[in-house]
Amino acid sequence: MTIWLRQHLFAFNSALSHLRSSPGNFLFNVLVVAIALTLPIAGLTLVENIRPLSTQLSIEPEISIFLKIATPRAEATALTIPINKILKQENIIAKLSFVSKDKALAAMEETSSLAEVLTTLGENPLPDAYVLSLSNADAHKIDILTQKLKTLQYVDVVHIDSAWVKRLSALIRILQISLSFLALTLSIVVIVVIFNATRLQVISHQAEISIARLLGATNSFIHKPYYYTGAFMGLLAAFAAMLLIAVLLGPLNKSIAEFAMLYTSEFHLSPLGILPSLLLLVSSIGLGLCGAFFSVRRQLARIN
Repeated sequence: MTIWLRQHLFAFNSALSHLRSSPGNFLFNVLVVAIALTLPIAGLTLVENIRPLSTQLSIEPEISIFLKIATPRAEATALTIPINKILKQENIIAKLSFVSKDKALAAMEETSSLAEVLTTLGENPLPDAYVLSLSNADAHKIDILTQKLKTLQYVDVVHIDSAWVKRLSALIRILQISLSFLALTLSIVVIVVIFNATRLQVISHQAEISIARLLGATNSFIHKPYYYTGAFMGLLAAFAAMLLIAVLLGPLNKSIAEFAMLYTSEFHLSPLGILPSLLLLVSSIGLGLCGAFFSVRRQLARIN
C-alpha cells in the first residue's frame, strides 16, 4: 500500500513538473477543451432551469367549447346533458361551467383597452361557451373527448387551453435528446484534443522515458504522470466552462427579467447545483483520462 501511494505521489509531482515545463501549451489545450464543454454545459443549464417550470405549471387541461353565435339560449343550456353523457361514457371527472355571451362580454369590457372597441361593434360578437376543467384524464382520453364534443350540434370550436403545456414538455424532451447527442459529439472532440496533447508530451519526453525503462520502470509507472495530466486538463476545462457560463448568466438574466415582467413572472436562469456540477467535473476528468489512456498506450507502443 505504501509503495502504491508513493508511486501515485511521484506520478502526481511528475505531472505538475510536465505542466510547469510547458504551461502555454497546457493552458491552450485547456481553453480548447473548455470551449468544447461550454455548449453542452450551457444546454444542460437551460434544460435544468426550464424543467421545473413545466412541472410547476398546471397540467390539468381545460377544454373550452364555443357554440355557434346563432345558437338559441335554450339549446345552448340544454347541451349540458349530452356533454355530461360523453363524460360519463369516457369515465372522465370534470367540472362543467356554462359561460354566457353576456357574461363573457362583461368580463371583456372590464379591460379598458377593449371597451371602446366592443362599444363600436353595436352587438355582442361573442358566443356562448362551456368550460370543462378535467382532473383525471390522460392525453388519449382528452383527444377522444375532444373529437366527440366536436360532433355535438351547435358546437363550433373545441379548444384545449393547456395544450401549450404539452408542447413545452415535448420541447424539453427534444432539447434533452439534442443535448445528449451534442454532449456525445463534443465528448469525442475533448478526447481527441487531450489525445493529441498527451501524444506531444510523450514525444517531447521520449528520451526521459527511454532512460526510465533502462532503470527498470514498468509501463504502468510511466503511464501514470500522463494520466494525471489528462485528468488535470479535463478538470480545469470543466471548471473554466462552468465559470464562464455563470458569469454570462448575469447579463442574460437582465434581459430575461425584462421579458418575464411582461408575463408577470420572475423566471431567471440559475447556475447548476452542487450535485450536477460535481457530476460534470467527474465526467470531464473521465474524458481526460480516456484521452490520455489511449494516447499513451498508442505512443509508447510506437516507441517500443
